[in-house]
This record gives sequence, structure tokens and C-alpha cells, in this order.
Amino acid sequence: MFSLTRKKSNRVKNVWSGAMADHVIALGWNADGHYLAAASSTGPMTIFDAKAGSGDIALAGHGGGTLALGWSPKADVLATAGKDGRVRLWNATGHPMATLEMASLWAEHLAWKPDGSQFAASSGRTVHVWDAAGNHRTDLTDHPSTVSDLAWKPNSNTLASLVYGGVMLWTLHPDKAPGFKLFPWKGSPLKMAWSPNASMLAHGNQDSTVHFWYAETAEELQMWGYPRKIRELSWNVSSRYLATGGGPAVCIWDCGSGGPQGTKPQMLEGHDEESSLTAVLFQHHGHLLASASTDGRVCVWQPQNAKHPLVGEVEGDGSEATSLAWSRDDRLLAVGYESGAISVLAVS
Repeated sequence: MFSLTRKKSNRVKNVWSGAMADHVIALGWNADGHYLAAASSTGPMTIFDAKAGSGDIALAGHGGGTLALGWSPKADVLATAGKDGRVRLWNATGHPMATLEMASLWAEHLAWKPDGSQFAASSGRTVHVWDAAGNHRTDLTDHPSTVSDLAWKPNSNTLASLVYGGVMLWTLHPDKAPGFKLFPWKGSPLKMAWSPNASMLAHGNQDSTVHFWYAETAEELQMWGYPRKIRELSWNVSSRYLATGGGPAVCIWDCGSGGPQGTKPQMLEGHDEESSLTAVLFQHHGHLLASASTDGRVCVWQPQNAKHPLVGEVEGDGSEATSLAWSRDDRLLAVGYESGAISVLAVS
């Protein structure tokens, strides 16, 4: 089903493959890499046993379609959200632990706090926050438009919600109402990502730009020149480099001490010229970067090697590559496809 490009330097190999009923919309590894959860666009989900290679658990998921999933960083608890207006919690054996109702029909985005103590999910203009057991903590209701993304600021109690008009920063307190701060921006942001050191926040936009914010000062800058809108963002572990999509090539900005403004980005070209990237993803702790595209190809890069950045690539099954997920120990890369196929890769 999956084929490697025949290049002597190719260090990427297929470890195992699986399949879903439809388009793979989301993937996620649990903390120890034993389980891989996958969701299809029509709703059904599967928890794959990545260690045993058997005993996969099929879940009904969400009626109408599953939209997001995420494992707790600290426990084998899987949160999922979907078009039925619910968030569900599952254990690693697929047993349902809680069903949480949302404010409107669709539960669109969810995000676990990095310490695993809380998670948030958005539904229309409302963000709900629960503790790890599913006990309600607070609702954030003052959004001027539908929330397009959620992201917890590292090592803090601040949750960022992305809306038309900017970034809304909510600081959550155990004994009083949430505090609020706005990073205003007139436009349609689509996806955001905090740098691991929490110094910068970046969001990709409908107008084919990337906007940067310095968290402490709210100083902002914008990078443009992309051929398409940008939903693909990933910071490397040092917080120096931001990889972005927005076209057929991976664009990497150097956000070091001087910031990216006025610099020329590194461009990694390995996908078809007429294709569009669907995902870019740095390893959690390592130096490798993966990219997926509408051409069905998945490339693995070592960007610091300017002369020979391509480590290897996989051609896939002929359908669009839709999702990427590195295991927490960075040893395995999971890939989802429009056809429903799943491939788990390793880099030698």
C-alpha cells in the first residue's frame, strides 16, 4: 500500500499500517506511545495498539463527524469533540468516561493544558473548560465571532482563543473570574501556535500571511508572500524556528534574538509544485521536521543540514496525506490519509 521513494539516502521506513472507514481527520499518541488514536471525518474512531500490533479498539465517535481529539499529557484519557455538540472522554481501552454537552451544535476544537490538569473545547463563540475528570470549571463567552483555534500558553494558566479580530488571552483563576487581554488584529486567523518557551505566538491567516506576537510586550509583526492561506504551523523545541505551510514548500522562519522580520526564510522543496501542504510538524524534542501534502507524499527533513535537508520520503497510497503525529518519544511518525489509510513510520 505504501511505497518509499527509491533514493539511496532514504532513511524513512514503514513500520505498520492500519485503516479507517473514511478520511483521517485527526491523529494522536498517548504519553507512553502505546496507543495511537485516529478519527475519521464521518465520526468513527479507532484506538490502535501500537505495541502489540493487534487488539485495536473501534469506537462510534461522534454522530455527523468527529472534529478533534487529544490525549491527556499525563494520563491515558482521550478527549474527542464532534458535530453532535459533545465532548467525550475515553480511557485507553475505549471505555466511555464522560459525555459533556456544548453550547451549540458543533464541538470544533479542543486543547489539553500541558500539565494535564484541565482541557478546553470550543463551540461556536463559547469556550468551555473542564478539569481532567470532566468537572466543569468555567465558560468563556465573550468572543465576537466563532473561535477558530485554542492553545494553552506553556507553563501558565493562560488559554488563547483565536477569533476574527485577534487573539483573546484568558488567564484562569481557581477562585475568581478569568482575566482577559486582547491582541487585536483585523483579519481572519485560522490556526495558531505558541513557541515552547512561551515568548511568541504565531497564527496563520486567510489572507496568506503569518502574524507574530511577542507575548510580554504585545509587539507584532507580519510575514507575507505565501501563495495560499496558512493552516500549517509548528515550532521547533528551541523556539527559534517556525515551520509553516501555505503552499507546496515548507517555509521556515528564524525567530532568534533578532526575530524573523527582514530575514529570508529557509525553503524546503520536496512536494509537487501544484500541491499544497496539509501539515508540518517538528519532533517534540529532536531536530527532524515532517511535512504532508495533497500530493500524498510525506517528507522528513533535517533543516539544519542546508545542503542535504531531505532525510527521506514516503509516497503513500495515492490519496492526500491529511494528518501527522510524532509519538512523544519522537521514534515514530503516524500519517493519516484521505482514503482512510494510516501508516506509522520510523526514521533510521
